[in-house]
Amino acid sequence: MITCFNVICDPGLQNQSQEMSDVELVKKMLRAVLQSSKHGVAMTRLQGDYRALTGEIIPYRQFGHGSLESFLHSLPGVVRLERSSAGEVMCFAGVCEETAHIAQLVARQKNVKKSGCSKLLNFQMRAKSSSLFSHNGNMHTQKSRVKDILFYPNQRQIYSTAILAFCRGNQGDANFWVGLKKIITAALRFLSGCTNFVSSLFLLFSQTECDVCCVVSSAQQKPVNSADVEVVQGRVKQLLQKYCSGVWLSKIPQLYRIMFQEELHMHKELATWTHICTVRKLKYTNTFDRLVYPVLEPLDFSFPETPKAHSHSPITPPSTPPSHQPLTPEIKQKLRQLLSKYSQGLWAHALPQLFQEAFGCVFSPNVLEDLSLLADACMVEYPMPDNRKRAILYALPCQVQTQPRPRPPPLVLPYTGNPHVPPLIIPTTDFLSVLVMEVSSTDNIVLRFVGEGYSKALEVLEEAMLQFYNTVGAGLCLLSPKIGQLVAAAIEDDAVLRAQVHLILEDTVKVYCVDHGFFEVVSRKKILQLRDQFLTLPFQATTCQLAGLEPFSTDGVVLKTLESLAVGRTLLVEIVEREDTPAIVLYDTSENEDVNVNAVCLKALQDKSMENPLQVNSVYTNVCVTNVCSDGSIYCQLPSRGQAKLKDIMDKIEAHFISQLTWELLVSKPFCGKVCLAKYKGKWARAEIINLHGSQVLDILFLDLGLPASLEVSELREIPPIFLKELITIPPQAIKCILEELNADGSVWPPEAVLWLRETVLNKVPSCMKIVKLDETRTVHIYLFTGNGAQDLQSSVNCQLASCPFWQRDIHFSKITRVSEPILPEAGDSPYTALALSNGLTLPPQLDLPGVGQNMDVFVSVACHPGHFVLQLWQHLYKLVVLMGEMILFYNKQEVTQINIQKNNVYAAKIDNNWHRVLVKGVLTNGLVSVYELDYGKYELINYSQLQPLIDEFRQLPFQGISAQLAGVKQGFWAEEASMVFRNHVEKKPLVAQIESFEEGDWPWERKISVYLVDTTHEDNDIWIHNIMVEFLDEINRAA
Repeated sequence: MITCFNVICDPGLQNQSQEMSDVELVKKMLRAVLQSSKHGVAMTRLQGDYRALTGEIIPYRQFGHGSLESFLHSLPGVVRLERSSAGEVMCFAGVCEETAHIAQLVARQKNVKKSGCSKLLNFQMRAKSSSLFSHNGNMHTQKSRVKDILFYPNQRQIYSTAILAFCRGNQGDANFWVGLKKIITAALRFLSGCTNFVSSLFLLFSQTECDVCCVVSSAQQKPVNSADVEVVQGRVKQLLQKYCSGVWLSKIPQLYRIMFQEELHMHKELATWTHICTVRKLKYTNTFDRLVYPVLEPLDFSFPETPKAHSHSPITPPSTPPSHQPLTPEIKQKLRQLLSKYSQGLWAHALPQLFQEAFGCVFSPNVLEDLSLLADACMVEYPMPDNRKRAILYALPCQVQTQPRPRPPPLVLPYTGNPHVPPLIIPTTDFLSVLVMEVSSTDNIVLRFVGEGYSKALEVLEEAMLQFYNTVGAGLCLLSPKIGQLVAAAIEDDAVLRAQVHLILEDTVKVYCVDHGFFEVVSRKKILQLRDQFLTLPFQATTCQLAGLEPFSTDGVVLKTLESLAVGRTLLVEIVEREDTPAIVLYDTSENEDVNVNAVCLKALQDKSMENPLQVNSVYTNVCVTNVCSDGSIYCQLPSRGQAKLKDIMDKIEAHFISQLTWELLVSKPFCGKVCLAKYKGKWARAEIINLHGSQVLDILFLDLGLPASLEVSELREIPPIFLKELITIPPQAIKCILEELNADGSVWPPEAVLWLRETVLNKVPSCMKIVKLDETRTVHIYLFTGNGAQDLQSSVNCQLASCPFWQRDIHFSKITRVSEPILPEAGDSPYTALALSNGLTLPPQLDLPGVGQNMDVFVSVACHPGHFVLQLWQHLYKLVVLMGEMILFYNKQEVTQINIQKNNVYAAKIDNNWHRVLVKGVLTNGLVSVYELDYGKYELINYSQLQPLIDEFRQLPFQGISAQLAGVKQGFWAEEASMVFRNHVEKKPLVAQIESFEEGDWPWERKISVYLVDTTHEDNDIWIHNIMVEFLDEINRAA
């Protein structure tokens, strides 16, 4: 059971805190941070470690310094700066007499080589987007909030050493308790998720070896008056200022109690205090908790004068190379401005190009070699610790801003006489079902959420209302209703609905049904008093707006299309932005393929007269082939009015980007179906986002070329508003065609055939084509000719390709190497080494796991039954997402190449639009290959052409899939019923695993572990999965 407690410190704390100098307190905190690491702290990480310990960032500007480095130089007794061999500035604790014993103690610390070693079960599970760690080849692949996935694997060690350093160095100081409270508060944030919370806290203090007297008590405190909402809101705002990067909603009552010595009874209403805080749930998490962020003040993008820092002599040793020229305040301000657009982070290597295009100024590439120069302007994270050249930059929490969108008028009119009704809380999942009820514009869509606590709860409520008003409440007529008053309206004989009076006529009343989003005119006799017992459920009708359609919100064509696709239908909704009026994307999932409603509405604006009309048996000249796909289909551009207009507008857009500073056109919130701009061969072209891979990488389709591509988010631009409406009306200029007489079953062509076709026709102008068939899907079947000459079918590209020897599939498939036996190692070699040598490349190191009896945070990617499931280390998942994004960018830009495929060798494979590291298990005669995904534990059957060599760069991260079996149950045959119960409790969920035993194998993917699994997402208790399975098996045996 997770229990909350109060930590009550010295009673003289408040008086002493006023006497302590701010700079002295910062120095003491800084010394505590630095003394916790014997190897020093990189300057790029110092802000993050300081904030993790104190909940604040180092306020160097408050002390008159323009940069963090300048402030550190002014503290020679606290900080010693050195430059590492890699050129990175490292910070070490300055040693004096009073802290020498601390330095000796830290120096004797052993290096922690394994994470997750705590004996305390129920780690604080970091809620992250599990969608990033599963296969999503369709619209469900979504971005994640990168900065929510920061890890501190040795956090308990950091807090223990820091408290020790602080107490040893400052005990007896009159202001000792002020600093200690800061560290305790930060420690509480980390340890409050632990099951044995009190033991964890006392463990910290026992490790400090100091006389700290803390009284742990669960006594009742004086409750806050629930009517005094403003006081509570002010205190919550004050509390959240200490947690700029967010705090879990479930922890706020505890932190409130610690800070104000009073109970918080209104924490469930925080989601409605939008002027105080922002409450949201991370994408695809299976926890019920949510993160709470303070509402931040807008950024001031003016360039204030920076106080000049005092000059100090450098502390770096003589052998250290001189540091790069520090950035000017203007450049730093522009960097903050840039990062405010990318809340999900920005790759550092993109800065020089972005600065040139967005601001028209130069960003020195030398800065990328020493990112410590950016320490006071942003946060720096290295998602791949072994690759210091790949860093992600984030805006500092105090600099993040959100631009509020226009809000539609409220559905329910304000009326002082109405009783309180709880506000509707938007579901925390990002994909959910909704019933669309009313559309007045794309910025004002009235809908109702479907599911538990929403539509199902409303059904129960309305059945209770119908029964009540047909019996006991039949005589509760409202004789004098008032405009704005909440009432019960008997709409039909079998329906009594909650409503609000909007217009009173002589014999009738116009009411708005607050749960269904429509108006109704009813007789005065059918207006009844609405009892308080029917006001506990929030009003279910709410408003949203469609993302990407803001400039066309009232367009008649768009609204007509939207009404036909959405009104009165249950659709899937993806929440793109969580605000008072969420921005959403609607999907119709009733067909074989999901339909993006937003994209269809946008396409309805296209002017069909700009297309070249297609007719069977017609010949078209001056055709340009823009893309040849792996299945042999081609995309062609035909001369048309739309093509001429498109060229004219794109030329104007090119001139606009050259002449204007366009930082406001950076795409900050990508979503599937969004139309924007991306560069193709150095020029801007129209592109539609078709898939998202994490927060940094996405797939697009160049609409006028039919060409797919994978890019980083920073490479996209919004269409300038002055050209948007005109550009959207032009239909895509690339037409998909299939070569007649060649296979048209959609299967993958031999690589030689694809390469030959590309060399023959791609971008060769002019070409000529003859349409022979238009099928139901408007796919065009053609004969293609090079040049505009005679159209003899025997001279067509179709016939030339069909006569090529490599077109025979059996000849091509015979080139695949089939190895029926495993590769045998030579004498003296381990199987692991032999496999590496057979590929000619090294394999990743073994994944480092905690020892027997120790715990680790895991994610279950695949669950077959308790005897076999696959785990991934939670703290490494973000590294895997980054790796897969890099693989997508690399392999999607490579030409199709033929490789020799060997069984039991490791390759890169394209599966569901993602690239995975796989082991080939077998090669079939029909060109299909059986592979095992080494990072996810899934088996797949793919075409041989989807395999590519796994280059050495992608062999550095250990394979993430860990085969496991459940401890605490008897292993044997598992019936389907038991397997389903197990899958429902663990698959695609973050859990805690306690290792029971290891079973090593010859190959890294053959290692298997036996673990206990614990679900720690429930507030009341931890659920041990093996207990569930034992109870289920006992019930099955008793029933038998």
